[in-house]
Formats: sequence, structure tokens, C-alpha cells
Amino acid sequence: MTYSVKEMFLTLQGEGAQAGRVAVFCRFAGCNLWSGREQDRDTAVCDFCDTDFVGTDGTGGGKFADADQLVDAVLALWPDDSVQPYVVCTGGEPALQMDNDLVESFHRAGCELAVETNGSLELPPGIDWVCVSPKKGAELVTVSGNELKLVYPQNNFDPQQFENLYFDHFFLQPMDNAQGQQNLQNVIEYCQVNPKWKLSVQMHKVIGIP
Repeated sequence: MTYSVKEMFLTLQGEGAQAGRVAVFCRFAGCNLWSGREQDRDTAVCDFCDTDFVGTDGTGGGKFADADQLVDAVLALWPDDSVQPYVVCTGGEPALQMDNDLVESFHRAGCELAVETNGSLELPPGIDWVCVSPKKGAELVTVSGNELKLVYPQNNFDPQQFENLYFDHFFLQPMDNAQGQQNLQNVIEYCQVNPKWKLSVQMHKVIGIP
């Protein structure tokens, strides 16, 4: 399989339970809930995405002929051979391209592998950390994992409908739009009276890193 990657970069995880952790982000091109083109945003299932995942022209991006080639490119960005590489596969929607070969190749190379997915597609088995961010209007297929991270609000998408799913952590993340400060306040207030949920702040935006 040829893998299409928008960009790859070393950074700190900016969200959720792993916030602050050094990671190589591998951003796959393409998504099943939005084309990535602005002219399609108003009719997309996910119309609030803030990420460019179109094409393979980003830093470190490109076409990779097989899993080992992609893993080698990721490992070239990891700074310290004495520390286990932590790799976050994201998008777009990584489940469109991630397969058994890629998961196995990352593990053979000694990586700890995470994925950030909208949860509407099946994932290959064996991923070490699964973060699901449900989107209003998309069927949720992945109903268990390490963290559920709900961007809030989403057209009266009620967080309570997810509370019986099998996740270790439940996060609410304020939607980053023109009402961002009000969204943040609403999330704070919601978490204070619904302690199953934790606040996720996009730390990378606050400190100015990718």
C-alpha cells in the first residue's frame, strides 16, 4: 500500500491525557467527513476542522511506497535513541490509510503508537493509544479506547450520550471559533457539575507550536 502523508514533524502533544509529551506527528492526507476544500465546508459532516490535510506537500510529507519506508521517515525525526519513540498518527482521518502492516512496522521499530480518529471507521488492532473525537452526523464505530475527546459544542451533541462507552478518559475541548472564550467558559462550567469529564485545552495553540 502507498501511504499519502500531508506532513510529519516533531512537537509536543497539545491535547488530552498525553498533553506535553514529545511526539512525532504523522498527519495523513484525506478525510471521510470533509474534502478539505473550503467550498465544501458548509455541507461537510465536520464543518469546523482547523487542519490542512489536503495533498502531500507539507513539511516531511509525501508518498511512501510501503510501511517500512514511512516508519523510517518518522524515526528520522525522533531525537533520542535511548527513549522509546512516541508516534501520533492523525489527519484528516488516519483510519483511511492505517493498516496491519503499518502498525506492525511501527512496533517492530520499537515505537509506541497513538492514533487520533473521528471514530467513524474501523481501526487495525494493536494501536497502543486510541483517541476518538466524535463528530455530529457521523456514526461512531470505535466505541472504546483510551480517551474520548469531544469538541464542544456541536449542535446540541450531548456529552452524556457517550458516558457509557469504554474509554479511560473523557475530555471536553472548547470549539476554537469566534465564540471560543464563551465555549471555554461553558466547558469549565459543564465539567464542574459533571466530573466524569475533564477540560482539554489546545496547549499547542497557546504556546505557539505545531
